[in-house]
Amino acid sequence: MESSINSSTETQAKTGIETGARTKAKAVPEAQAETETEVDAEVEAEAEARTTAVAETRTAATFVFNPSRVYFEPRALEYPLGKKIYEQALSAGLPILMAGSHNRITGLPGSTPRRRFLEAKRTLVVGVRRGTTFQTSRPSADYALPLATGCPGHCHYCYLNTNLSTRPYVRIYVNLAEILDIADRYARERAPRLTYFDGSCTSDPVAVEHWSHALRTAIEHFARSEFGRFRFVTKFAAVDPLLGLAHNGHTRIRFSVNTRTVARQFEKAVPPVSARLDAAARVALAGYPLGFHISPVIIYDGWKKEYADLLEKIRARLPRTTPENDLRFEIVAHRFTPRAKQTILEVYPTTALEMNESQRKWKWGQFGYGKYVYGGETYKEITRFFTEHLRRLFPEATLDYIV
Repeated sequence: MESSINSSTETQAKTGIETGARTKAKAVPEAQAETETEVDAEVEAEAEARTTAVAETRTAATFVFNPSRVYFEPRALEYPLGKKIYEQALSAGLPILMAGSHNRITGLPGSTPRRRFLEAKRTLVVGVRRGTTFQTSRPSADYALPLATGCPGHCHYCYLNTNLSTRPYVRIYVNLAEILDIADRYARERAPRLTYFDGSCTSDPVAVEHWSHALRTAIEHFARSEFGRFRFVTKFAAVDPLLGLAHNGHTRIRFSVNTRTVARQFEKAVPPVSARLDAAARVALAGYPLGFHISPVIIYDGWKKEYADLLEKIRARLPRTTPENDLRFEIVAHRFTPRAKQTILEVYPTTALEMNESQRKWKWGQFGYGKYVYGGETYKEITRFFTEHLRRLFPEATLDYIV
């Protein structure tokens, strides 16, 4: 750990704010700006057309998070990675601001909660992760590995609307070595059993990898681990920087995919499903263990046909998988909490997402709060559908769970 930020750096930060304000328009690519503003109700129809055009012309490698501003905890600048990110933000001409804590960011633009939410989604916060314990993360893994928090995507159904509704800005942590040391401790305590860590429980780490470098660091770390294994899920396709890493088969990369209707209506500011499937094919060829996270499964007229079409597309796009790919599927039916519903309707007031409590079943979750899920018969129908189709199309794959 290097010495703390000095007065000259503080002065530079203030200069960066002024410089960034003048060059902000140049720093954010036009395509990214168009995509990230598509959720504004007043321009939603026009933005939808722009998003389609952008998706057809941009490459998967460029579809990543480009923030409008960057906040730093002063302590983050004591770490080499924090200083590197600072220089990157300064070079990009982004406004640079200081914050006392990555958990409390104030002064974001916007006169309404909705506007502040949208601006927060365009904000990167660089901090130091405190605490020496990890949350459990079943059924996807044993523990959540906290590499980042928040996601730049605008998926209407996102479960992060429950616990990050008031702090939706994207946070990355610079003390990666300390975080991975904690993971090693957990793995040693559970040895000789393997311990699985999920790096995407509160974020989409691929979207911010060009800032955080956390995935590269974690993949190379777990490649050397005897009892620790790593996994993450993403809706982004910018995986090429990870393909040449020596992963040793200890990291599973999973892609979150959904039907044409669900992706078109509810998945905003993320690459199209076709780009994710292309990325999955590249991951398979790189020898990574591979997975698909079909989530959330939403029931609507024609859902069975469209989910069957999705599975057929996955089969067609994938190269012939090998035993080292250990192909796996995870199926998650749609659910929502009262808090998430409130946030979703406030932030995406024109959403068509079905959230009718009278048609759902109340269920208590593992983190102490309740949620509305599909009833027993609907859940059985979902289970039968995916079990039968996966057995037919992917006999070599494992179905980890349907929840």
